[in-house]
Amino acid sequence: MKIYTKTGDGGETGLFDGSRVSKDDLRVAAYGELDELNALLGLVRAQARDPPLQALLLEIQRDLFALGAQLADPSEQVAERKAKAAVAPGRIQELEAAIDRHEATLPPLRAFVLPGGAPVGAFLHLARTVCRRAERTIVALGRRHRLDPLIGAYVNRLSDLLFVLARHANQAAGIPEDTW
Repeated sequence: MKIYTKTGDGGETGLFDGSRVSKDDLRVAAYGELDELNALLGLVRAQARDPPLQALLLEIQRDLFALGAQLADPSEQVAERKAKAAVAPGRIQELEAAIDRHEATLPPLRAFVLPGGAPVGAFLHLARTVCRRAERTIVALGRRHRLDPLIGAYVNRLSDLLFVLARHANQAAGIPEDTW
């Protein structure tokens, strides 16, 4: 099978249900932004020297693929047909537990934190902003099409986790936070 199909040369792409949409469709933008976030998390994993962080990010990357698959399926059946395309509702509680676990080691917030710090921390701050952009696109898509509410909740919680992980990475690297 070749990587190129030439079916997208006219500016359209196929969805899981067989329908074709413009490549600038909100659905395509939403799963494309999750793909961008996934690639950025891969960059963080490549830079990180912390095995628990690498393992957590790998789990999240798998979740992002599943969420992307769900967004690419207007019939909302991919998660039923393929187990790996389903994200269990308990995953949100797992993200919250990770937030709480990492936040417990951090000083309380007293001001806005400027993105930056150690490379891993800075990349995590960037990942947070990409996650927030994906969330905005998912919200816009949800106004036009029915979406599983878990998708928006997961992405919202993930951006919070990425912020806390960025702070944690900078603290672990001994780099103080710049605030505004």
